Amino acid sequence: MKKILLIEDDTEICEVIKNYFNTKGTEVSAVNNGGEAFDIIRGDDMDYELVLLDIMLPETDGFTLCRQLRMRSDIPVIFITARGREEDILYGYDLGCDDYIVKPFLLSVLYSKCEALVRRAGNADDSKVLSCGSINLDTRTLRCFADDNEVELPPKEFAILRYLLEHENWVVTRDTLLDRIWGYDYFGSDRVVDNHIKKLRKALGSAGAQIKTLVGRGYKLTKE
Repeated sequence: MKKILLIEDDTEICEVIKNYFNTKGTEVSAVNNGGEAFDIIRGDDMDYELVLLDIMLPETDGFTLCRQLRMRSDIPVIFITARGREEDILYGYDLGCDDYIVKPFLLSVLYSKCEALVRRAGNADDSKVLSCGSINLDTRTLRCFADDNEVELPPKEFAILRYLLEHENWVVTRDTLLDRIWGYDYFGSDRVVDNHIKKLRKALGSAGAQIKTLVGRGYKLTKE
C-alpha cells in the first residue's frame, strides 16, 4: 500500500493510525471533516488506494460519503466506527463498503484488512465494463458509451444507469432507486426518479429506449 485516505473526526485516532501505518511504509492522509472529505471525493485528485471512513462526522456523514464514492469509483472502502448496530452494518454493506470494523479494533488487524483489499483491487481487471445492448459503462474510468459515442452523465444519472446495468432485465422500483442512489434518509417525492430517468434517456439518445417503463412497477433495462 502506498496511500490511504482516512476520514475520521477524532484526531487522536487519526494520529495513532497514521503512526502505525507509517511504520509499514504507507502514507495516510487524514481529514477530520465530512464536508472537506466530500470535496475531495468529488474532485479530480482522488489518487488513493483505499478509504478508511468513520460514520459520525461533522457536516456530512460517512454513509453519504460512501454513497458518493460508489457513484464515482470502485476504490476499496472500510468503515471504522463506533456504530455496531446490525442495521448500520447491513446498510454500510448495502452502500458498497468492502468491510465494516467496529471500534475499538486492533491496528494490526486493520492494517491486514487494508493490505488484503488493496492487493485484491490491484489484481482485478482494470477495465470493469458493464454492457447491455448499445450501452457500455466503464466503472473504473467512469466513462459511458452509447452507440459507440461517449456520453457525459452527471453523478445521479451515472449511478442510476450503473444500478440498472448491474440488474439487467430486473424490474427496479422507484423506491429501490431512491434507497440505493439517494439513501434511506431521503424524504422527497419519488417522482425525482422519473425526472432523472427522463434526463438519462435523453442523454443516451436512441439507446435510451433500452430503459423500459413498467407502469405501476418501475423500470427495466433490456438489450433492445
